[in-house]
Amino acid sequence: MLDEPLLLQLKTYFQRLIKPIVLVLQPGEHHKKEELKEFLEDLASASNLISIQERDFGGRSGVSFALECESKVSGIEFSGIPSGHEFTSLILAIMQLSGIALNLDANVQKAVQNLNCKEELHFEIFVSLSCTNCPEVVQTLNQFAQLNPLITVETIDGALFRDEIEARNVQGVPSVFLNRTRFADGRIEPSQLLAKLLERYPASKKDVVSSDIPLQDVLVIGGGPAGTAAAVYAARKGLKVTVIAQRLGGQVKDTLEIENLIGTLKTTGEQLALNLRQHIAVNASIVLREGVAVKSISPAEGDRKHHQVVLQTGEMIETRTLILATGAKWRELGVPGEKEHIGRGVAFCPHCDGPFFKDKKVAVIGGGNSGIEAAIDLAGICEKVVVFEFAETLNADQVLIDALYERSNVEVLTSVAVQEVLAANGRVSGLAYRKRDNNEEIAIDLSGIFVQIGLAPNTDFLKNSVKRNEYGEILINERCETSTAGIFAAGDCTTVPYKQIVVAMGEGAKAALSAFNYLVRS
Repeated sequence: MLDEPLLLQLKTYFQRLIKPIVLVLQPGEHHKKEELKEFLEDLASASNLISIQERDFGGRSGVSFALECESKVSGIEFSGIPSGHEFTSLILAIMQLSGIALNLDANVQKAVQNLNCKEELHFEIFVSLSCTNCPEVVQTLNQFAQLNPLITVETIDGALFRDEIEARNVQGVPSVFLNRTRFADGRIEPSQLLAKLLERYPASKKDVVSSDIPLQDVLVIGGGPAGTAAAVYAARKGLKVTVIAQRLGGQVKDTLEIENLIGTLKTTGEQLALNLRQHIAVNASIVLREGVAVKSISPAEGDRKHHQVVLQTGEMIETRTLILATGAKWRELGVPGEKEHIGRGVAFCPHCDGPFFKDKKVAVIGGGNSGIEAAIDLAGICEKVVVFEFAETLNADQVLIDALYERSNVEVLTSVAVQEVLAANGRVSGLAYRKRDNNEEIAIDLSGIFVQIGLAPNTDFLKNSVKRNEYGEILINERCETSTAGIFAAGDCTTVPYKQIVVAMGEGAKAALSAFNYLVRS
């Protein structure tokens, strides 16, 4: 089942294994059972430290298996054949259980270990093997299971468990349940998973503690194109630099193809994110803290000479200057019924969630490039796609509009305002909208709604530390200076026009140079 080149690659990886791993297969019948057996046998053939046993471990079905290390239950299970994007999740779990270091921040690991919970925490993650957002959630929770014996994680291929998908109203992935209760839906950062757990089970020690990172010259919050450019430029000036990133690459990782990055004819979001990581790695002076969020910042004032940044783990870092490059997230409609049905018919990623709506009628909200691209993609899967645009005309590139109108199963409604997401039995059933020319209100039946109306800046945590506009964007001047001395900002979280990768990179470089000049003058 695994081809020879992949097996050779696995044999190289598995040379690093330290402890023996057992793949425990659940007894029982399933039409994919023999295929799973062949898959596991091929995997085990890549190392003499990996073996297979078939015995009852309480798994979901005959297509479930668990990982054990040195006769100890790991708390990591898979229901399905973890190929596609989840193949990496399985390989990482095997290697980490066998002794390879986890890739979570040390303070995040401590926070997970110190969760103040008295009950077992069983996570179920419904995934699609084609989803690019699912592996990050799976890999994060698998590491949580290795850190805390009360945590167990089961990754479930939704395509093999349709009845379960229907019963739980899952209409988007990843969909995470904790002890059978819905916990999270859609793309969620490792730091957000930790934040939700800390909210439920606060660590026993809540005090803010000083970091082992000494006073920094520049602290960059954000690891996307703007944040990476800022860090690299600051490091090249000989400054002490730390990057705090919820995930390196940021929004770039959700972009499939990139063809407008000057000097690079064509690349993917995943590859560009990897390039950003490598560029940070070659600068040994850059300290990277990944997978952790910033809780608050306190600008320098009065007797406090330096800016203070408190992370969600309680760690406090001091810095002479601060560069905010926190990027943006999908903007929500803000209409009744939307929030309650995210993951139950309301979606933001057509690539991940589109397959759930095969042969169904769906809506795409937004007539810009992202909306029209989503409509084109969904037209190949869905029975019908209805595009809703608030303006009188679509504002996407003409080449995309032409491609859209080549699809016979697409309808475009312009000059309309979405009023409400309608639902029945816990899932989306339709959409109410208003015609802007005559105020006529109409409701149509739909199975899914894909929201593509742009981005909202990730700036809520800033409170009043810097001035923002009515959209939450950080106000900056031509030097990336904010309203607060010594604090700079760059990229999609700011008022700079045109939210583009190449623009964000330039703004990040500019912010670093401005921070350097500020330090020289100070």
